[in-house]
Order: sequence, then structure tokens, then C-alpha cells
Amino acid sequence: MVIFKVLSESFSQAIQQLTGNKLRSFLTLLGITIGIFCVIAVLSAVDSLEENIVQSFDKLGNDVIYVGKEPWSEDFSQNYWKYIGRPAPSMADLKAIKNKSKLSSAVSLSVFVPGGKIKTDHSYVEGAYFAGITDDYDKMIKFEFEDGRYFSTSEFYNGSEQIILGHKLAEDLFEAGEAVGSRVKAFGKYFVVCGVLKKEGKSLVNIMPTDQAAFIPWNTMAKQISLHAYSNWRTSLNVKALRGVDQEELKLEIASILRPVRGLKPIDSDNFAINQLTMLTNIISQVFTVMNTAGFVIGLFSMLVGAFGVANIMFVTVKERTSLIGIKMAIGAKRNYILLEFLLEAIILCLIGALVGLILVGLILALLSQVSSFALYVSIKNIFTGLILAIIIGIIAGIVPALQASRMDPVEAIRK
Repeated sequence: MVIFKVLSESFSQAIQQLTGNKLRSFLTLLGITIGIFCVIAVLSAVDSLEENIVQSFDKLGNDVIYVGKEPWSEDFSQNYWKYIGRPAPSMADLKAIKNKSKLSSAVSLSVFVPGGKIKTDHSYVEGAYFAGITDDYDKMIKFEFEDGRYFSTSEFYNGSEQIILGHKLAEDLFEAGEAVGSRVKAFGKYFVVCGVLKKEGKSLVNIMPTDQAAFIPWNTMAKQISLHAYSNWRTSLNVKALRGVDQEELKLEIASILRPVRGLKPIDSDNFAINQLTMLTNIISQVFTVMNTAGFVIGLFSMLVGAFGVANIMFVTVKERTSLIGIKMAIGAKRNYILLEFLLEAIILCLIGALVGLILVGLILALLSQVSSFALYVSIKNIFTGLILAIIIGIIAGIVPALQASRMDPVEAIRK
């Protein structure tokens, strides 16, 4: 009960400090507010950015291995000649993994042809993004249909003239609800639209820009264009792991299957690269860790300035209440309660400044979300981080004035 009484009095006195001298209070809390604002704004912006990028990667599947020419961990521009002579993933590779792999649940091939033209009798779109895919591709990428369906098995193997359109592509070519069953022309050939994907929405990193994409069965695309001409860097062999299978084990199995298919001897190096999304997400996490650290250090300096301001106002408060402190001690108040009273007051002042900073961060991020390509928000974790930092700064700023108050001689204090 005594603790609650001390807390109540500390809160009341903190409010009195704020309202009694508004200019002094404003200047005192400004440092805390700016410090919390800097730290939480940076942490929240970086967290929002990282989540948006990770979600973009998630569309490709966290349990999928990607076999291509070059490893994602190396700079392609600096190692072009190192990998240009390697064979692109082929149908032979796909069949070998399908027949021999015991750790995979699905295997697919995909080839990407950007910058194409697609049209109807009344409209057209330049720069469409075409993808030739095999039948298990929908198990790699999370397809969600607004209308229509995925390709059937017979459409894949017979090379039928069917096509799936991304939301934006269908929107530009047709009136709402008219796309499925209609015809479009691409590569000089007519295709029937069998499905329209749901809108992908805003994304900072468009790894797979499905809104502007058109998907065609692999065998159908092979009839229209020379896939070899596009296979150098745009073909990928995608292998999805069975549930519970370790990706490192799957990578070893894939390598053991592909090496004989490609005629490699035991002493030969792999002429393929096996990639996974964690290679990219780990690099991104390292970058964001550095950004978070930099933002935290910048905000910390501002909060330290604010801590000196709070310490100053607490020293003034102790001096103003010296006689009151002496009276409290004279009637039986323990030194620990005096120390706690002033320490809690300093913490409450810092928490008020932190709350103002958090509200400002929330408002500014909400406004920026309206104009940015991804959502910005303040997470619960970052809110708690801001409040904990405020408590720590309050303890640092208030401990010396609180100790000074608790160590006063009651008689001397009353006389002053």
C-alpha cells in the first residue's frame, strides 16, 4: 500500500512539475521525445522495410531450392565469364530429380521472358512479363486466383494454347470479369485465358511481379520461341522439400543426382549452383542489423542530452522541496521512500516524453504509409523498447538527485 501511495504522489508531483513551469518542462522533455522518436522511427522503418522484403521472398517459398547457373551469394557482374559457359537447367535435369529424389515433394522448371507484347482485338500492353512453367510450378509459388483456374495436366503435356494473366495485365486488357474464356495474342499466336490471379498489391521488392505477368505451359512456350535463347540466366529448376526435410540434405541429394546426368567425373567441379532464399535473407538481415544499430546510437545521444535535462530539473525539484523532505523525514518517512519518490518522478517524466515521441512516430509513419510502396508501422516490440529506454534514462537521470534527497539531515532540511 505504501508503494502505491508513493507512486501516486510521484505521478502527481511529476504532473505538477510539467504544468508549473511549462517552458522548462517542454525544454526538459524535448530531448527525451526527440531521442525516443529517433530510435523508434528508425527501428520501425527498418522493421517495416525488412518485413516487406521478406514477405516478397516468401512468395517463392522458404522450403524451395533453386538450381541455376550462378550462386546468389556472388556478384553476377563480376563473375559473368565464370558461369556463362555452364549449361542451363533442362528438362533432363527435371526428369532425373523427379525420378530419383526421395527428399523432394515437387520439381518444376521455369523460364522468364520479359518485355513482350500481348493484345486483344481492342487493346494491347507493352512490356508484359511472360513465364513458361511446368506442371508443379504452382506448388513453388503461392498462386491465388481471382477468377478461373490453373492449367490442367493435359494442357501442360499437350502444349495447349492456354494462358494465366496477372491482375494488372487482365485489368488493362479486359473489362472486369470478362478475361476468362477470352483470347489474347502473344508471340504471334492466340491463347485462351483460363485464369486471372488476385491482385498482388504494393511490394518494395517485386521478385515475382505477378500483377504484370502472363504464365504459359512450358511445352506451349517451347513451340513459340527458342527457349535456349532465353535460358542463359532466366531458367530455373525449382525443387520443393518434403515436410520436415533439412534443406542441406536436399541440396546434397540434388547435387548427387545432377552430376551423373551432366556427365561430371568425381574430380570435376559442379557446373550448376544450388541456391535457397536464406542466402538472400541472411544478407538482408545483416544490412538491417547495421541500420538498426546506427539508428539506435544516433537516438541514444539525443536521449542522453534529454537525461541531463531531466537530471537538472530533478536537482531543482529537490532544492525546492528541501523543507518538505525534512518534514516528511521528521514525521517518520524512511530514506528509501524519499529516494523512491524522486526516482519514480524522474521515470514518469521520461515516460511522458517517450509517449509523446511514440505518438509522433505513429502519426508520421501512418502518413508516410499513404505515399510509400509498403506499409510502415510501429510494432508492439518497438513500443516496449521505447518505454524501457525511457525507464532506463529516467533511472540514470534521477538516481543522483534522489540519493541527494534521501541523504538529507531532517533538521537541516527543515531549516532551509
